[in-house]
Amino acid sequence: MFCNQCEQTAKGTGCTVMGVCGKNEAVAGLEDLLTHAVQGLCLVAAAGLKVGVVDRGVDRFTCEAIFSCLTNVDFDPGRFETLIRKTVELREALKKKVLAAGGKIESTAPAATFSPADTLAGLEAQGAALNFINTLDANPDLQSLKQITMYGLRGLAAYTDHAAILGKEDETVYAYIHEAMGELTRKDLGLDQLVGLALKCGEVNLKAMELLDAGNTGTYGHPVPTPVPLGHIPGKCILVTGHDLKDLAMLLEQTKGKGINIYTHGEMLPCHGYPELKKYPHFYGHFGTAWQNQQKEMPQFPGAILFTTNCIQKPSDAYKDNVFTTGLVGWPDVTHIGENKDFSPVINRALALPGFTDTVDNGSVLVGFARNTVLGVADKVIAAVKSKAIRHFFLVGGCDGAKPGRNYYTELVEQIPTDCMVLTLACGKFRFFDKKLGDIVGIPRLLDVGQCNDAYSAIQIAVALAGAFECGVNDLPLSLVLSWYEQKAVVILLTLLSLGIKDIRLGPSLPAFITPNVLDVLVKNFAIKPVTTPAEDLKAILG
Repeated sequence: MFCNQCEQTAKGTGCTVMGVCGKNEAVAGLEDLLTHAVQGLCLVAAAGLKVGVVDRGVDRFTCEAIFSCLTNVDFDPGRFETLIRKTVELREALKKKVLAAGGKIESTAPAATFSPADTLAGLEAQGAALNFINTLDANPDLQSLKQITMYGLRGLAAYTDHAAILGKEDETVYAYIHEAMGELTRKDLGLDQLVGLALKCGEVNLKAMELLDAGNTGTYGHPVPTPVPLGHIPGKCILVTGHDLKDLAMLLEQTKGKGINIYTHGEMLPCHGYPELKKYPHFYGHFGTAWQNQQKEMPQFPGAILFTTNCIQKPSDAYKDNVFTTGLVGWPDVTHIGENKDFSPVINRALALPGFTDTVDNGSVLVGFARNTVLGVADKVIAAVKSKAIRHFFLVGGCDGAKPGRNYYTELVEQIPTDCMVLTLACGKFRFFDKKLGDIVGIPRLLDVGQCNDAYSAIQIAVALAGAFECGVNDLPLSLVLSWYEQKAVVILLTLLSLGIKDIRLGPSLPAFITPNVLDVLVKNFAIKPVTTPAEDLKAILG
């Protein structure tokens, strides 16, 4: 196997025996094989677009299949087998429609005619033999750029899938995904073309995040400032982790009147700010921190645990029987809740477990500072900047992870001067989310904008402030200090670059799949830079 798509990849170069994420060689090969198969489907879908053949079922399935290959989503070989076989079935059915409409499948890439083996063992052998990543391109720099786009596509597919679940879709997003997946099979693209393809991925992702924002706020209302308890109260309980608001909403509805309290974990924390979710009296509080701590935290939770999306790690025997997955998340021998979303098994498990027996007050944190809330006090913010009450804004956000170097983000926030605001989003916030940083002119200094996809909110806040000050975003007293782990962070970075945003600091380490020459392009064009130390970076930013 060879996989280097996440920040924690072995030795900073790539996993070759076992994934740091927990996937074994067989699953790694099946992920590669599914990606290869999806490229073939996308080549046919892109050919179909030229003759007016559009299949929304293929569009949605494509995103589900790509999303399944994102880090810490699916570890179940049987589910990958199903996805691979369905990919080829859809490809052949769509091919007939395209040819009947007068279209042509011009690509000679092996992906266009890939035939799956008859058995799971055969598929695993095909995946291992593919050597997928290292054969993307003979030129290391072009391979690097193809990987950037491919991992960006995995993040884009995730957001597109989430938006589609809430009824928000756009044919231009699907069209780009088909086109780009197909383009990655070509061996005749140069550096400029591949840079363009990657930046286009970021541009299209802005649209996908806009769709998801519309889906979330249109369905559940705009988030409002809300204190979230970090302790617990007596009663049966269910812990919900992942990112999917609709799954949470359905669970809240199905647990009404059953004496079960619902707690969030990880990136579900911001859900407490949505009016149509917070209206449920049994939606109580938040338990735990970021994804990488689940194997320590979840054995301490005395109820059922529902994974709605990534990130899942191998559940130990101490809590495996309490774990349920739904959507695209999968782990072998863990009960999966299918498309009917009947959460009865989760509810019954929660009722059978002891639940919390005491009351613990661990304080609370504030959520709900997405664009609608922040822009609602824009006049106050602008006045504070003009009066120099607010000197600078820091966006400190992104993925959390297990590396010791991530303490940088805790120390940075602790050292940021008291006349500066800190906006945060995604699970990187758990390095400092419970810090009491006070306020400036009545506005909390630490503002939780939301989940990783709420980077859209942060962008809208920045654009609105730039408009108010009649300047570009790069001219604002704003610095972006980002942490990354998986591929949603990759596509958000591409979105920021596509908007021309410069001087982004990225850490705790740079992606293993970026070669020195490609990094040089990013530095020259966007002044992207690695984090150093909090003191050095603050001195460089604030002078």
